[in-house]
Amino acid sequence: MKNKNSFLPAESIPLRDLFDEAKSRQGAILKTLYEIVSIESPSSDKAAVDRCVEKVAGEWRKRGARVSILPQPQRGNIVRAEASGSADSDASSGKQLLVLGHLDTVYPFGTLARMPFRVLKGRAWGPGIFDMKGGVVLALFALEILRATGLKPRRKVVFLWTGDEEIGSPSSRSVIQKEARKSVATLVLEPPFGSHGAAKTRRKGIGDLRITVHGRAAHAGVNPQDGINAAHELALQVARLMKMNDPHRGITVQANVISSGTAANVVPDLARAEVDVRFARQADGPRLERKLLALKPFLRGARLELHGGINRPPLERTPALEKLFLHARELARGIGFSLQEAATGGGSDGNLTGAIGIPTLDGIGAVGDGAHTAHEHVIIRDLPKRAAFIAALLATI
Repeated sequence: MKNKNSFLPAESIPLRDLFDEAKSRQGAILKTLYEIVSIESPSSDKAAVDRCVEKVAGEWRKRGARVSILPQPQRGNIVRAEASGSADSDASSGKQLLVLGHLDTVYPFGTLARMPFRVLKGRAWGPGIFDMKGGVVLALFALEILRATGLKPRRKVVFLWTGDEEIGSPSSRSVIQKEARKSVATLVLEPPFGSHGAAKTRRKGIGDLRITVHGRAAHAGVNPQDGINAAHELALQVARLMKMNDPHRGITVQANVISSGTAANVVPDLARAEVDVRFARQADGPRLERKLLALKPFLRGARLELHGGINRPPLERTPALEKLFLHARELARGIGFSLQEAATGGGSDGNLTGAIGIPTLDGIGAVGDGAHTAHEHVIIRDLPKRAAFIAALLATI
């Protein structure tokens, strides 16, 4: 009896036919990309994200998916699109495949006027096109080209498009993990790493700490001894934090935003810092959080307020993820490109699914560069390859 969670071999599906079908749709891919990028969707603007949600939901309905919109009271709504699978006996475990991404972007409303969608020198440019509306569009066409070649996904596929990933997924986190627990694997269509389009098989966990120091104001020249310098206390805390860095374990602790003081001749009574925390191993997260939230003041009379903690676990490269990556690499080879793998310090919703034990292959969206910048773009010639690649994953996992 076959392992129900084994993959169909690459040679079992017509990979070059999928690629040829995808190439014939390059113009349609670009047109759809233009339409979706042209709907601005900053994370903080629920109404804007919801307009993008409606557009994407409509595109899935055109392709015959069962679509529901999951309303969120404060953040952007979530699109859940479901495509049925084949009757293949290896997929009879009842587990679905989860395909994950987000529709929100980091760009404030009005950015499109300064950064309009445009095609130039083999690239398509626009806010959010690389991170990650390109991946959303590739998924649409992956399903389309599967059907055009007479194929179906191997098992039921749930496509989940959220509206708050760029701000830590406060609303969508529970929905993502609920769907992941019913899934044999998760594919995350976030941007790949580098110009070669490497998949991301490791991501660091993320935490944040906000330190507020309360001291006592005084005149810096007349009676400095009566003051408690909040800036000095904060400097001592930052020095303490620097000792928590451990590059060999993949731990970084950095105070990146600091403020204090009102004038050079005033001992400040208030100082603040925002601290970024990254870690590569899930086991390090709770220990780091305990240390950060247990900080005590150095100066007599100073008082600390500490808020925050760990908000995303790391995505670790498990044996199950290695198996999934090797399968994906074989499919890519059959389509005509070499799939590499990479680690990154940035997080995604793939961190959430990987941390609960679901094999999660991240960074398989559109190839490009410039995420969160004015030169964000995707490489047009790679769009058909990636669409065919995603289609092959749907057909074989």
